[in-house]
Amino acid sequence: MINFESQNGFKLDNPKAYMQWIECVVNSENFNLQELQFVFCNDDYLLKINQQFLNHNTLTDIITFDQSLGQSISAEIYISSERVAENAKTYEVNFNDELKRVMIHGVLHCMKYGDKTEEEQLKMRKKENEKIQMFHVEQN
Repeated sequence: MINFESQNGFKLDNPKAYMQWIECVVNSENFNLQELQFVFCNDDYLLKINQQFLNHNTLTDIITFDQSLGQSISAEIYISSERVAENAKTYEVNFNDELKRVMIHGVLHCMKYGDKTEEEQLKMRKKENEKIQMFHVEQN
């Protein structure tokens, strides 16, 4: 099950397409989807979570609370839509592409992909790009 919640009024354009995409990504890595809760929020909301739970006093675009066991994915993923918009400007990409990158980044963490070392970061970025290519929206 995948749920999308908003603390700041942000809404996905096509939630069903995002659900189908995430399910495909999880299956492509031979994992099972139990539950993913995406919570969209603003910078202040995510900063408070970062301070309270991770003792970091910095802005971030995503925090993943991974509760996965083995090959079963379960997590709460908090995303600052403000930070995603700022990153999209910085990296000169459109907002939806940056949002997909951030969302799948959190899911990939649940599948044991890290980003602490330079080698892990390169592997993570490669996987993000690969999985973004799997996103398809049906045209009516």
